[in-house]
Amino acid sequence: MFLEVLVYLLTPLAAVVVVLTRLRLSGDGSAAGRLQISHRVLSLHTVFGGLALVVWVLFPVFPDDSLPGGAAAGIVAIGLWWITTILGLLIPARWMPARGKHAEPAAVDSWSKGPWLSMLAHIGMLVGVLLFTLAYLTAAV
Repeated sequence: MFLEVLVYLLTPLAAVVVVLTRLRLSGDGSAAGRLQISHRVLSLHTVFGGLALVVWVLFPVFPDDSLPGGAAAGIVAIGLWWITTILGLLIPARWMPARGKHAEPAAVDSWSKGPWLSMLAHIGMLVGVLLFTLAYLTAAV
């Protein structure tokens, strides 16, 4: 029961991570070097996150013998969440400190403008998807 409630609480937070990542990073792309985020990665993160959310929300709502409520839908939703999470972790990984002769210096950072909010969100997303997977495998959802 606890795991089921936790999944229902974490699902809207996962949606917030996907939406806020899109809103925060979809600017004009004026950043350069290691602070620039690929628009392809950002778009794929948004598309897979949106699909994961839709399939994941429909999965427990529909009966088990229907297509959106069946086991295959749960597996597809978990797979989409994992793809979203991996793409999301690629975003803050771009901000990791680089060393070397041609490495660019780190920019001044604040909590809301730099990598820390993304790191918190995407590591939290990883933990959430691990819990989603556990909940699915144990039939909690």
